[in-house]
Amino acid sequence: MSDLTPQQIVAELDRYIIGQHRAKKAVAVALRNRQRRRSLSPELREEIRPKNILMIGPTGVGKTEIARRLARLVNAPFIKVEATKFTEVGYIGRDVEAIIKDLVEIAVRMVREEKTAIVRKKAREKAEQRLVRILTGEEKPKKTAGPLELFGVFTGEKPNINYEDQDQEQNQEVKKEEIKERYLRGELENEMVQVEVTESAPVVPGILGQSGLDELGQGLQEFFSMMMPKKVSLRRLAVSEARELLTQQEIERLLDWEEVQREAVLKVEEAGIVFIDEIDKIVGSKGENNLDVSREGVQRDILPIVEGTTVWTKYGPIKTDFILFIAAGAFHVSKPSELIPEFQGRFPIRVELQSLSIDDFERILVEPESALLRQEKALLESEGLSLNFTSEAIRTMAEMAYQLNKDHENIGARRLYTILEQVLEDISFRANEHKGKTIIVDQDFVKQRLEPILKTTDLSRYIL
Repeated sequence: MSDLTPQQIVAELDRYIIGQHRAKKAVAVALRNRQRRRSLSPELREEIRPKNILMIGPTGVGKTEIARRLARLVNAPFIKVEATKFTEVGYIGRDVEAIIKDLVEIAVRMVREEKTAIVRKKAREKAEQRLVRILTGEEKPKKTAGPLELFGVFTGEKPNINYEDQDQEQNQEVKKEEIKERYLRGELENEMVQVEVTESAPVVPGILGQSGLDELGQGLQEFFSMMMPKKVSLRRLAVSEARELLTQQEIERLLDWEEVQREAVLKVEEAGIVFIDEIDKIVGSKGENNLDVSREGVQRDILPIVEGTTVWTKYGPIKTDFILFIAAGAFHVSKPSELIPEFQGRFPIRVELQSLSIDDFERILVEPESALLRQEKALLESEGLSLNFTSEAIRTMAEMAYQLNKDHENIGARRLYTILEQVLEDISFRANEHKGKTIIVDQDFVKQRLEPILKTTDLSRYIL
């Protein structure tokens, strides 16, 4: 996916998000410029910074989804944060550097999953070999809870093989081969075996409070876990469960953690995407009250990581110079021009997302690969109930969603969740009674369940 053209990127986004072509075009160009930058000389590459994007539009029109799908498309570390997280109680809030620290954790998990997928087959083979050795008695736990048995295997039961005569080595080998064959045929899946499990030091919450555990507390916990000796215990598990546990142990042995961390750091620095939502909520007015001062202070706190700085994490220093930042806000009350000039300058590309029309709502219901109607049909089909929507019913739901957004709070495409839930509430509740049937949802069916809501004066009891 690294060589996608801007047109291909927009086409991929179109599979999941309806409309908003300008926003898709802007993020596609930003992503392509990253790919172009990699082909330049090292000297010039260091000078080219990503052009951050400011998305302006009401809630529920696709701002977050565009950024999330973009990151998923190129397998880039992605994090969404709310700017208001840093203004929860006046000046007190999370340290903005936590954004980058959380992003690195996401990248480490991504790289670990990629590396795990590569070594899983080999790890499973090694686990299978260990399990056979445990079953045949060739490998015994270092700690045993009871008398030494041939296999250290079958819980509470004496092995069927008589070990009193130690001279019958040939007979033992025959029995071991029989056990191997039985295991390979899957006949021992429910037998019990003893395996060693390494337990990490327990987390002790409440030492430094919630904010302390976020930063210093986490470091102290890791320090103590390294200093404390690992506790090894024995667990009795069925062969099927033991195989998975042993596979995880082998994966940990095969993974090169230093390589995982190096790749994660590089991935964040070169391909990371940070989506800062509700940016309009930290716009201060010209007043002198403390709330306005704190909002402007949050902009100044966020500014360094957007401009480019070095954040120290437990995986090493992270340069934020080439991370792509996408900010978004509705800007109903404030305007982008009311952001501090330095902050505005770091988001040179501005795109305005449009409110959804009736046609947009209709397309959202049916066109995307994860369209809402497809989700509802799949859920009910799991109980043997088929659900079909007529085109008139779909149009009616789109019109009602548009009307509710127009007359009341505009929550964008999220309104469709409320509409669908109201239409299908009774069907979903009694789905088990309609097993094997096909229900047609037509225009009259929709109106019958939604018109009472439209006529109700106090709509807040029924809609989001």
